[in-house]
This record gives sequence, C-alpha cells and structure tokens, in this order.
Amino acid sequence: MKFGKLPDISDVDFSLPADAPGNAQRLSALPVNGAAPQLYIGCTGWSMKEWVGSVYPKGTKAKDYLKAYSLQFNTIELNTTHYRIPNAQTIDKWYRESTADFRFCPKVPQTISHSKSLGLGTDLIPTFCTAIAGLKEKLGCCFLQLPPYFGADRLPQLEQFLQAFPAEIQLAVEVRHESWFKEPSLEPLLTTLHRLQRSIVITDVAGRRDVLHMGVTNATAMVRFVGNGLHPTDYARAADWVERLKQWAQQGVKEIYFFPHEPDNLLAPEMAAHFYEAVAEGIPAIQTRGPELSEPGDPKGEQMSLF
Repeated sequence: MKFGKLPDISDVDFSLPADAPGNAQRLSALPVNGAAPQLYIGCTGWSMKEWVGSVYPKGTKAKDYLKAYSLQFNTIELNTTHYRIPNAQTIDKWYRESTADFRFCPKVPQTISHSKSLGLGTDLIPTFCTAIAGLKEKLGCCFLQLPPYFGADRLPQLEQFLQAFPAEIQLAVEVRHESWFKEPSLEPLLTTLHRLQRSIVITDVAGRRDVLHMGVTNATAMVRFVGNGLHPTDYARAADWVERLKQWAQQGVKEIYFFPHEPDNLLAPEMAAHFYEAVAEGIPAIQTRGPELSEPGDPKGEQMSLF
C-alpha cells in the first residue's frame, strides 16, 4: 500500500491518538449481548508464491493458495473486487475452498467508488451486492475506499450511497481527502455512519497521521495497519493497538477486522502472527486465530496439510 508511505520515518510520532470525542456515546448505544468479541486478522491477497514453505506448506500449488491461506488466516482484505465484479462461479469457488470460520471483506469496485455518481442510478450496486451475497455466511465487512479527491463537501452524496447499499450487507467507509479530518467535518461523517449502522476504516500509516482518526461508529471496527518492514516501531504500534482494541471490546465492539500491510505484502504474515500472539496474551476473552509460520528448513513447513 503506497498511500501515506514515507522514505524516512525517524521523525514520525506513532502514538495512537485519543478516541474520537463521540465514541463513548456511540458505543453506549450498542445493544448488549453476551457474545464474545471476534477478531479477524488477515492480509491483502493469497497469491504469494514467496509464502510457500513458511506460510503455506512446502510444495503448495497456486491452485491451492486460497485453501492454504484460509487455514492460516480467518479473513482477507479482498482487493480483487476493486477491479472487477466476480462471477458466480468464482464466488462459489472461493466459498468452497475456504474454512468454515473464514470471512471475505470485498472492496467495492472502483467503477462505483471512483465514479462521479458513486454508482447511483446504475445497476452496479445491485450487481456487485448480488455477486458477493453468494459468499453467504463467509461474507464479512465490505469496504468502500473513496478516492483522494472525494472531499467532505460530498457527504450528502455519500449518504445517498449508504442508503442505497443493502442494509443486510456490512460496509465500512474509508475517506482520504484532508477535508474530512478538519473540524467540523469528521463528526458529521461519524454521526451519519452511526445513524445508518455503517463502519469507518481507520488507517495507521506513517505519512498521514490524520487518517488515524480513532472513530468508531458501530459494533464493527476495521483497521488497516501499514508497517515499515518490521521496523521496531511496528511492534510498539501493535502493542498499542492491542490495548486500544481491548478497550473497545469492553465498550461493546463485537467484531474487529485488522489488516497488517508490509512492503510488497511479503512480511505481512509475520506481523499478523506477532499481532495474533500479542492479542492472545493481552485480550484472552476475544475469539480469534492467527498464522503459525515456519522457518526455511523447519519440518513444520512440510508437515502442514491442506486436507
């Protein structure tokens, strides 16, 4: 992920900001139930031949990558849907080749998110939603990544889109234009998302600390964590995130999606594995699972089975 990347991070303050001011009120309105919070940890794709032998069993073929991926991770930031709407056969294949507890988080196609109309008045939204509905119970939280030029002045249009998007499909919205993070723009966005029971994406990246807005609008939170090649600050940041997610879970957040990004996606499994272990120790009440990686030459890399 190139958005917000910096060549030099030595002067970056990576500390997490305080929660958005309205979080406590929004979270207090969530329905109370006794279910344990769920944490989903995943990467941005499964087609990584470089993972064979460490993330995937030695000798894994490309056709089996999704199966191998879902045995290690319980979700994916599904970027392929940003470029094309998958057909029913593809959706069925994904469904059949993933584990029962797996959740797909499809990105809304750019023909919708990057169009002037946001797909309103066309058949793009129902076509996309009909397609991904084929994932059935494995459909997690979709996300709408708005382009950098989509400013806060277009909140009324975004609200129209949110009202047109099927209520039964979870959706998180990612905004990037600087105007959203200047007062008084953020709070109206969070209020609108809360009213319509939609989530907002939180991005933790070195070069754009404003998008780390720490707003939570409903019982589902989505975090995109952009690391810097397993720099020591990546681990310190992960520890801070464990504490914040623990706080949110105690306040009523029931579902969290956490997507580690690392350069070229190569080291994302290592960060995911570290984060999983930190969560298992720091938030024992949360339900989750994470990858168990093997080093080159480790017999575990050969003993792992896809069946």
